[in-house]
Amino acid sequence: MSLLRSTPVLLSASAAAMALAAGSAAAASGEVVVFETELQPLTTYADPTGCQKLPLAAHVLTNNTDSPVRIYGDPFCLGPSVIVLPGHGTHVAPGSGSFSA
Repeated sequence: MSLLRSTPVLLSASAAAMALAAGSAAAASGEVVVFETELQPLTTYADPTGCQKLPLAAHVLTNNTDSPVRIYGDPFCLGPSVIVLPGHGTHVAPGSGSFSA
């Protein structure tokens, strides 16, 4: 295949990859709710975007947004993560660190 014939294919693939990356940067619509203890009010993150640090005593995270949420074991949203689908929740280990939507 010549370079001139493969250029449109490469450009199309690059455009598709950029469109996917741009779509994932959009803010989630809805709320992420975190339960800590019976003595504390719920912590609510409205339309979360980017990396959010979880409260130290976080116990349960509920994803009421329209996109998946990732929970990380560190405060910087790095490394392995657990995905919580929209309309679902999960227990989080104390000091789980952060989440991103």
